[in-house]
Amino acid sequence: MEISSEDNNLMEKVLPPVEQESDVELETTVKKYLRGEGANLEILKDKKLKTQLASREKLYGKSAKAAAKIEKWLLPAEAGYLETEGLEKTWRVKQSDIANEVDILSSRNQYDIVVPDFGPYKLDFTASGRHMLAGGRKGHLALLDMMNMSLIKEIQVRETVRDVAFLHNEQFFAAAQKKYAYIYGRDGTELHCLKERGPVARLRFLKNHFLLASVNKSGQLHYQDVTHGGMVASIRTGKGRTDVMEVNPYNGVVALGHSGGTVTMWKPTSQAPLVQMQCHPGPVSSVAFHPNGHLMATSGKERKIKIWDLRKFEEVQTIHSFHAKTLSFSQKGLLAAGTGSFVQILGDSSGGSSHNYSRYMNHSMVKGYQIEKLMFRPYEDVIGIGHSMGWSSILIPGSGEPNFDSWVANPFETSKQRREKEVHSLLDKLPPETIMLDPSKIGAMRPSRRKEKPSRGEIEAEKEVAIEAAKSTELKNKTKGRNKPSKRTKKKKEMVENAKRTFPEQEHNTALKKRRIGEDAAAELPSSLKRFARKN
Repeated sequence: MEISSEDNNLMEKVLPPVEQESDVELETTVKKYLRGEGANLEILKDKKLKTQLASREKLYGKSAKAAAKIEKWLLPAEAGYLETEGLEKTWRVKQSDIANEVDILSSRNQYDIVVPDFGPYKLDFTASGRHMLAGGRKGHLALLDMMNMSLIKEIQVRETVRDVAFLHNEQFFAAAQKKYAYIYGRDGTELHCLKERGPVARLRFLKNHFLLASVNKSGQLHYQDVTHGGMVASIRTGKGRTDVMEVNPYNGVVALGHSGGTVTMWKPTSQAPLVQMQCHPGPVSSVAFHPNGHLMATSGKERKIKIWDLRKFEEVQTIHSFHAKTLSFSQKGLLAAGTGSFVQILGDSSGGSSHNYSRYMNHSMVKGYQIEKLMFRPYEDVIGIGHSMGWSSILIPGSGEPNFDSWVANPFETSKQRREKEVHSLLDKLPPETIMLDPSKIGAMRPSRRKEKPSRGEIEAEKEVAIEAAKSTELKNKTKGRNKPSKRTKKKKEMVENAKRTFPEQEHNTALKKRRIGEDAAAELPSSLKRFARKN
């Protein structure tokens, strides 16, 4: 029996069902990475341009296919959340149960550092999650390498520390101390004393704009550019003292929570708030933003947590729980709330479609610990807890992004890569004017705003109103002969004439003039050219 070449080709094309399904999945993933529809090369007449575009489209196809294969084989589909069977509940699972099931490397992330003499502690992580900064209220500052679980540097500033924040990388960090804010180097050296801000209550760093934002005890919001040290903006909020401050990672807008229950949003180029929302009937305790920037969580002293959609500025969900002193969103959208010695993790059971947050995990600290700050560690299923007796770390499955992009944040970067990244980030630094509620407007065309011309009747009505207002204006009594009736009448006439001048009568007059000139010119034309004149 002989098999022809056509049958061989047919047999090569027919794949097993499993491989066919994988090919279909790969094709759908390739479409996600393609840069829109390809150019229509058939209509092009220039051969050189046609060849160039064809090679470019081929390159785009190869890169999209490579990215799809990487996503399929190297990246996990989704983060691993806690899953239960039957009547079991995820929030009943304890940290000891999780520690017995995870690998040795993950179990190292469960620890409790007890430093009772210097608390309560504030925490901050770098963008890659490699380093952690801890600041105790009584002057203790510690910089740690979380990969090796080693202490890089610790210093005692011997005065109150209210907040700490990393700058663009782990080489520099800022601390809000008793009288001023200070900037320190990685080795603990004091580099700058920021005296213009006064006694600072909260610090936040805008990494894309290289701006250090702070709010002081009197409610003044300051923006300082750390590249040249200049003060970009100093804004009086007019809402009094506040201890609640957070930055939206999507657009760089700073949100402040006030004692009247309002949340205001600010940018450095405006002295007035962009948005003012009445979120709670009483003081706002904490504010947190979802990584996508479209969701905001607020907590008040009336024992409620509210979820807001910032695209419509509407309340999406109200959670009746407890007075949450601190809130934090994870990279995958889990919401942590802490008060006293209790931590509750809320998960979105709807998968992000309707934002229905419900209880996911609970954790009780040692009795007597008072939680000061919660913060998820990037690219790890870990949450850091700063409290009155030191700081702790617990495992929260599914909280961190499982796939890190080495061009954005690399936990394993070398010193050379860090230097290169610092130079590139300085070159890509955004100006303060790009901070706005909708950053997608940057680079877009501004819509034309053509004013519609008012009708003649509307102009006449406005003119009459302006003349009546000018006539009814009361003149001040003046001395030394300037209060004579003749002078008062003259002044009134001048005011009426000024009111008349503000209305566009000239356009109508010029149109009439042109019309008359056109008629006169048509009358003067010779009989042979009169047929070309415009007929009214």
